[in-house]
Amino acid sequence: MIDKADVLADLAAEGAELDALVAALPASAWATPTPAPGWTIAHQIAHLQWTDDAALAAATDPEAFARISRSAATDLTGLIEAGAASGAALPPAQLLARWRDGRAALATALAAAGNVRLPWIGTRMSPTSMATARIMETWAHGQDVADALGVERVPTGRLRHVAHLGVITRDHAFGVHGATPPAEPFRVELAAPDGSLWVWGPDGRPPDVTGPAVDFCLLVTRRRHRADLALTATGAAADQWLNLAQAFAGPPGPGRAPSRD
Repeated sequence: MIDKADVLADLAAEGAELDALVAALPASAWATPTPAPGWTIAHQIAHLQWTDDAALAAATDPEAFARISRSAATDLTGLIEAGAASGAALPPAQLLARWRDGRAALATALAAAGNVRLPWIGTRMSPTSMATARIMETWAHGQDVADALGVERVPTGRLRHVAHLGVITRDHAFGVHGATPPAEPFRVELAAPDGSLWVWGPDGRPPDVTGPAVDFCLLVTRRRHRADLALTATGAAADQWLNLAQAFAGPPGPGRAPSRD
């Protein structure tokens, strides 16, 4: 069983790693473009601040979250863009302070939440699952920041949370692309950063998907094109999945172009 305290500790560590990457930047560097079209480093941090605040509302203020949910149902992309633009317009020091305060408040709220299902965009999830989703978001947008700065991040065991979301959202990924998911679960075997093997799916059968865990995480967060990753799919259904996979809610977006022939 996953321990909520351990997941929250990993969430704090993921936030602290990205915080360290941006905290020492001069104000001008926050305007550096990232791989997400139209988004600077400030937009990336503002998006995390906005989504942390939305998660906090889901955990502590049902009426406030209901308003967010209604807006998301009308125009999720527009809502996300507006949240990022609003935060990015702030002075970097003020944005950073807001993000830090929001991270701390959300961690406190999720730690205090009992055995409940919290509302989220189009679904409900436990406080532990909410923390896992926040790890995925923080890591993914942190990758955009790292790419913008030309920084090579060292993969950590926290990637297991991202990979897990990528696996369990398989059917959702098929659905948002208008495709029918396979009836049977896949077996996924990923090489962890520490050299161990992370496994999902039925025992006693060959894997459907193999490769480095970091590559799988880059794929399911749509931070790299499949052509640039060392992932192997066996069978047509698994091959299709690797072209569609995404660990996040909402529309898939255009994804990233391949960087090599």
